[in-house]
Amino acid sequence: MTARNITIVLFLVFVVITLGITVWASRQTKSAVDFYAGGRSFSGFQNGMAIGGDYMSAASFLGIAGIIALSGYDGFLYSIGFLVAWLVALLLVAELLRNSGKYTMADVLAFRMRQKPVRTAAAVSTITVSIFYLLAQMVGAGALVALLLGIKPGQTFLGMDADTAKVATIIMVGALMIIYVTIGGMKGTTYVQIVKAFLLMAGAALMTVLVLAAFKFNLSDLLGDAAKQSGKGAAFLEPGLRYGVETDDAVKTFYSKMDLLSLGIALVLGTAGLPHILIRFYTVPNARAARRSVLWAIGIIGVFYLMTLALGFGAAALVGGKAITAQDKAGNIAAPLLAEKLGERYLGGENGGAVLLAVIAAVAFATILAVVAGLTLASSSSLAHDFYANVIKSGTASERQEVVVARISALGIGAVSIVLAIFAQSLNVAFLVALAFAVAASGNLPAIVYSLFWKRFTTVGAVSAIYGGLISAVVLVFFSPVVSGSATAMFPKHDWHWFPLNNPGLLSIPIGFLCGYIGTLLSKDPDTEEKFAELEVRAMTGAGAA
Repeated sequence: MTARNITIVLFLVFVVITLGITVWASRQTKSAVDFYAGGRSFSGFQNGMAIGGDYMSAASFLGIAGIIALSGYDGFLYSIGFLVAWLVALLLVAELLRNSGKYTMADVLAFRMRQKPVRTAAAVSTITVSIFYLLAQMVGAGALVALLLGIKPGQTFLGMDADTAKVATIIMVGALMIIYVTIGGMKGTTYVQIVKAFLLMAGAALMTVLVLAAFKFNLSDLLGDAAKQSGKGAAFLEPGLRYGVETDDAVKTFYSKMDLLSLGIALVLGTAGLPHILIRFYTVPNARAARRSVLWAIGIIGVFYLMTLALGFGAAALVGGKAITAQDKAGNIAAPLLAEKLGERYLGGENGGAVLLAVIAAVAFATILAVVAGLTLASSSSLAHDFYANVIKSGTASERQEVVVARISALGIGAVSIVLAIFAQSLNVAFLVALAFAVAASGNLPAIVYSLFWKRFTTVGAVSAIYGGLISAVVLVFFSPVVSGSATAMFPKHDWHWFPLNNPGLLSIPIGFLCGYIGTLLSKDPDTEEKFAELEVRAMTGAGAA
């Protein structure tokens, strides 16, 4: 069988298995608790695996490996940032959120605030962050297609050229994610994520061992060859190739260093505000299990990110930067190309390369499908539970009505993500996820932290923090080189950018906290301080937790 046929068969096998899991889970989903929180029936280890499956997205497997392969030392910043972020989530929000909420982030915010304005703001923020994150997964799926189906310039597959095939794949992934969410809810999504986490760890471990074996387990030889094949020489192994670049122009140098700082802040603080991660804390029976699940997630994710070093530098050494960018300028297919090279070397020539490429490609698709399902579930749950049930229906909606609205919302969110992803195909997926982290850290995190730890915090403060951080982050991204004014922008032929940084976190995160602070000082809710005492007891002890 050709690589194309093997890939298609393996992908279809995975889809059939996961759809089977989803259908089985749908029969166990009988209430809103089952749909939103999986019946709170998952253990710390199971939830830790699912968090790993949710977190180790296309950005991790495809994007980080690609950035390291093209930018060397600077690319590893993503691995470090994504991992360190979990300490913030563990220490600040995991246990307190599990004790204080029910289904969504807004449950915590609205506990001591006026329901409608806070839940509306939280729903808007959740959907915005989720769509940014979904873009990365869709773009990753599209980037894989031309490689996996063997479509090269001038060639077609089923009458489609490479660009058309990418668009078709984005639509297909979107359709599958909608099916997972609407049929299986949180139970189906969680089991798909657990299966995906196992497959991803196994695939990455196999590739890591083969990369190290190719250099006789000598890291010095691996790094030396990577630097040599990169075309950048020793600079490939030193900071300053992609971020903090020093040039003769002092202003550009300053902006480059600020961009590095902005990215680091966004990566470290973003996880604690990601809606699809926050809702995972509600799938366990108590705060102790939530804490354990985060510890398991840190272990699983930490090991994986160490392996991204071998994948990135291995791709640079064995594939080469030119070959990677010839297939995809953003570097998103460095890991699959590395798999093909390793298969050719260790599994018997071209056929072996085709087999390993097909396996890793199927794992990559599994990664994308599992993550987009989690994101869609988070945003559709927020629309149904926060906006529909508590804002439009003022708490009178039945559980059945909520679940129906959540399923309809999944369809709409999937459609929007598909359309936007078609325009974002030139961007690296890890970079896109970093933007989602910045938006989450700007809008959600200030509101969560203030709500949990500041007695004086009010409804106006919460709404100001969410909208202030969210709007500032989105506006700065829109007027940055990410959207226009650069060769790799979403609209490369246009230029309306005036904000010099690629990541808005350096400005938008402080703006979010500042807006929450000023909004609180300018207002006073009479019951907020009394309610804080109740929230504090609940958050610390779990008394009254759902």
